[in-house]
Amino acid sequence: MPRHEFWPGRLIAGLALTTAGITYAGDAGGWWTTPWFVIIPIVAGGLCLAGAAGVTGRAVRRRRRGRTRASASSSSSEPSV
Repeated sequence: MPRHEFWPGRLIAGLALTTAGITYAGDAGGWWTTPWFVIIPIVAGGLCLAGAAGVTGRAVRRRRRGRTRASASSSSSEPSV
């Protein structure tokens, strides 16, 4: 059993912002040249993907919780013998 729930939106947001940070670090270190406008699609696209993954993940968790509650309520409504 996992110790915590998996949040795919947070993972994707973290990866996008880490990519932006690595891109700026490479530019600052002199390994490559990065125009300032390259970071905008990385961050904006990453946050949009993170939002979509978060909404999808929440819908899946909500649906699973509904099934668990429905099965628990149906089994508890039966009389015990």
